[in-house]
Amino acid sequence: MGYDIEKEKREAIEAGQRALHSLRAAQDNLSSARNWGLWDIFQGGFFSSMVKQSKMQHARQCMEQARYDLDNFSRELRDVSMIYDLHIETSDLLTFADVFFDNAFVDLMVQDRINKARRQIDEAIRRVEDVLRQLQRY
Repeated sequence: MGYDIEKEKREAIEAGQRALHSLRAAQDNLSSARNWGLWDIFQGGFFSSMVKQSKMQHARQCMEQARYDLDNFSRELRDVSMIYDLHIETSDLLTFADVFFDNAFVDLMVQDRINKARRQIDEAIRRVEDVLRQLQRY
């Protein structure tokens, strides 16, 4: 039973594609949360805060899945002698404060956290896509 580089490469590519799927789902939910957050700042109330929180919760779940998928992708990359640190941070995004202290200041703080999370996700997507391109040429 020998070492099959093509099999390992295929497994790494599949793991990277799963990670991209999770990252893009998080990105979509954060975009929606950002849009609801803008509505919340300028027109909002309880309903817009709740919808925004729901989108943020879904994004948080996708980010947790992406963290798991990125760890798996990193392990698969080691099998083909490619080592990358593909870690993202999943912050709390100020959920409690946003609902119970619903005012413009807190809404702006939450919006800033959403934007920071989006930048992290965008960077993670870019890095995974770069690694996948390298892997496919490998």
